[in-house]
Amino acid sequence: MRLSVFWERMNRHFGEVYAQSVAKDYVIAELGGRTVEQALADGEETRRVWEAVCAAFDVPQHLR
Repeated sequence: MRLSVFWERMNRHFGEVYAQSVAKDYVIAELGGRTVEQALADGEETRRVWEAVCAAFDVPQHLR
C-alpha cells in the first residue's frame, strides 16, 4: 500500500485533523507499542500499519 493511499484512508475514516492526532498520539499494541508515526518512521509496511489501525479502531470493512 502506498503511503498516499494510507493517508487517504486515515483521512476518510477519522477526518484530516483527527487522523493526524491518531497517528501522533495513540500507541497501538499491534505495532509493538508504537504510534502510527513511529511505526512508519521505523520502516513498518504501510499495509501492516493500516491493518493495526483498523483493528484498534474497529474501522468498518468497507473502508479497509
